[in-house]
Amino acid sequence: MPAAPPRTSSRRAVYDELRRRIITLDLAPGEPLSENELSAALGVSRTPVRESLILLQQEGLVQVFPKVGSFVSRVDPARVSDAQFLREAVELASLDDLPDTPDADVVERMRANLQEQQEAGGDMDRFFELDEAFHHDLLRLAGHERTWPTVSAAKGHLDRARHLGLQEKATTQGFLDEHRGIFDAVLENRHDEARALLREHLRGVFDDIESVRRHSPELFATNTGVAPRRKNVAVWG
Repeated sequence: MPAAPPRTSSRRAVYDELRRRIITLDLAPGEPLSENELSAALGVSRTPVRESLILLQQEGLVQVFPKVGSFVSRVDPARVSDAQFLREAVELASLDDLPDTPDADVVERMRANLQEQQEAGGDMDRFFELDEAFHHDLLRLAGHERTWPTVSAAKGHLDRARHLGLQEKATTQGFLDEHRGIFDAVLENRHDEARALLREHLRGVFDDIESVRRHSPELFATNTGVAPRRKNVAVWG
């Protein structure tokens, strides 16, 4: 498991770290969460851990069952679909506001980003970070970068599904090619084509989910009201 972050008593820092580990699947769907173990691993008291788990429960990323315990929620396809709807609506709508002459600094940053995506190779976590930055800059080109935090906060289940999709594939080349196609269409003011390419790119996550679910159905929610059996498994070994 990754090393613990610097010790801090900040609830926000604890929340951010636990959310990151859930999103990146370091804490797997269905994994039990012990306040004592998490507190020890993060070097904090139980209070910020407990408060962070409450916030993550509100996001649907953690489930708490009385007299049983807390668990990382399984990926909920319905929540993935809702987040995908929101993300697609925002990103596609932003293309309507692209200027004829896009900001040169943002364009150069996106070019550099695409090169870094190529160089990321099999580093899926790094590729995911670059993917996020690419889409954020796409919104920035249209002058809507301030919508990104709202979209990002709403797509926890979607991001876990995307990480599962990345793990499922042996290469990120297909995603990179799609990014390049969208980028070229935007720069050449082929906005209808850019919209079609972006829609197809964003909806690819649904095929990835079905592919993963065929061989790992235990990662996905079925009956979310049924409490799992808690096992004595350490969160970090």
